[in-house]
Amino acid sequence: AVVSTQSTGIKCAGIDARLNEIGEAIQEVMESYEVELGGKNYQVKCIRNLNGHSIEPYKIHAGKTVPIIKGGEAFEIYGGKTVPGSNNEAIKMEEGEFYAIETFGSTGKGLVHDDVDCSHYMKNFDIGHVPIRINKAKGLLNTINRQFGTLAFCKRWLERAGETKYLLALKHLCDLGIVNDYPPLVDQKGCYTAQMEHTIVLRPTCKEVISRGDDY
Repeated sequence: AVVSTQSTGIKCAGIDARLNEIGEAIQEVMESYEVELGGKNYQVKCIRNLNGHSIEPYKIHAGKTVPIIKGGEAFEIYGGKTVPGSNNEAIKMEEGEFYAIETFGSTGKGLVHDDVDCSHYMKNFDIGHVPIRINKAKGLLNTINRQFGTLAFCKRWLERAGETKYLLALKHLCDLGIVNDYPPLVDQKGCYTAQMEHTIVLRPTCKEVISRGDDY
């Protein structure tokens, strides 16, 4: 279901394509699927508070969201917080833009929430200067800037970079809004979820799927 709907999203994408119409097409295809589990049929639902998004240099989640449900209902989950996105009714794709076309399917409620301990983080692209009074946090931020910039990282990579006893410093950076945390997201217990994604660029005469290379 998520593979088919992701292909639908790519098919509908293009210069001047309306984002809300892409979401409607994705939902129609997603909900045409059923999956049998334990002798019981479940309709596959779009996870309505997840979506695709535009991409800019060193800014993975840029300004536009690509909804995956009818009506263009858009939400963004950044830093463990769910905030309303734009309604996307009049927002179109434009030439030269890059997009992550993502589809998320579930046999549960089609609504995810934060769960358990967080391991993935990303520096806030739009953050300005924020005073940091804890020296350990200052040092950790220097490591993040040097190793990852505004791209995502995990705790394991911090340890590979030589950081030790950094958890309180990392929490401090999150509390200041300098770093966003991305905890695991789950639907209702016992259900199955799946995700599919490709990255496209809208060229003047075509749309190119740049993540579908020789190693795909």
